[in-house]
Amino acid sequence: MSLTQYRALGRSGLVVSPMCLGTMTFGPGDWGADEAASRAVFDAYRDAGGNFVDTADIYSGGASEVFVGKFIKQSQSRDQIVLATKFGFNGSRNPLAATQGTAGNPHAGGAGSKNIHRALDASLARLGTDYIDLYWMHIWDGVTPAEEIVQTLGDLVRAGKIRHYAFSDMPAWFATKAATIAAERRVPGPIAMQLEYSLVARDVEAEHIPSARDAGMGVMPWSPLAGGFLTGKYRREDTAATGRLSGANPFGDSKFTARNWDILATVKDIAAEHDRTPAQIALAWVMAQRGVASTLIGARTVSQLTGNIAAADIRLTADQITRLDQGSAPAGGFTAGLASPMIRRMIYGGHDVAGWSD
Repeated sequence: MSLTQYRALGRSGLVVSPMCLGTMTFGPGDWGADEAASRAVFDAYRDAGGNFVDTADIYSGGASEVFVGKFIKQSQSRDQIVLATKFGFNGSRNPLAATQGTAGNPHAGGAGSKNIHRALDASLARLGTDYIDLYWMHIWDGVTPAEEIVQTLGDLVRAGKIRHYAFSDMPAWFATKAATIAAERRVPGPIAMQLEYSLVARDVEAEHIPSARDAGMGVMPWSPLAGGFLTGKYRREDTAATGRLSGANPFGDSKFTARNWDILATVKDIAAEHDRTPAQIALAWVMAQRGVASTLIGARTVSQLTGNIAAADIRLTADQITRLDQGSAPAGGFTAGLASPMIRRMIYGGHDVAGWSD
């Protein structure tokens, strides 16, 4: 597999690389890269044949979009690149400061029509383009009706300001509802789900991935290395390594569990068998999962990026996949239990009956 072995993203004509360049690291911040370093990462990804670049309006306060737009313009690659950005999070003020009387504008976040139009116009200006190839709802707001979101984003597709839209971090039932509304109304619907998915975060397999498959949406994993945990940089006896899992970060210390350390040990064993890094094995596993269309990879340096890209050439054996699958199997839960082979045999008189999407 190389970055030029393109595939359609969901049930669409949008053709993307199997690895997508995530640009949350582009711009200032604790884990950021300056313009020159970001440009080097962008160029290395393009030189490897990658065509899919993902950013968001809140990344580095908008600097990521500015950098990406500048790099695309300078490289004259707008027609070759699938450009994705996101809306949803509120950047007007620190939302946690509400108790101090400094809360921001509620219409500067969420998935309501008012904010979608505001956010898209701002992103287009920062990116220096007149259309977005893939516009993500960054987060489910728990308020806006699916009907309003489908109507607003569908209108933007018809107006030519976006080509496609998709959802990130939402309940499976919500994505299914939106896809059903769009199908019944014969209007543009979501083509992908962006979800946290890795060897240590497999709970989306219960409902999200079957939902995506049924509705024709491609799955795009974010944090396939679990915030750096699956690189092997942390040690069970000493978790003080510098990285996104140390100090204040979106992941907290939830990755440092006995189960996850055991999973990492298996990853390291298989990495030794291939003479590869643990990160490359973890990426190879997630890219091989059914329904995964393109996997987000991020990097602050070219060496980090090229190390990740090298995972595209790894072929895990059936035995290795079994060891990884069994060692990282998520807790069953109610939904997973309903889809178990035992239940299906009980229904079909002891026969192993395969569904159309199995």
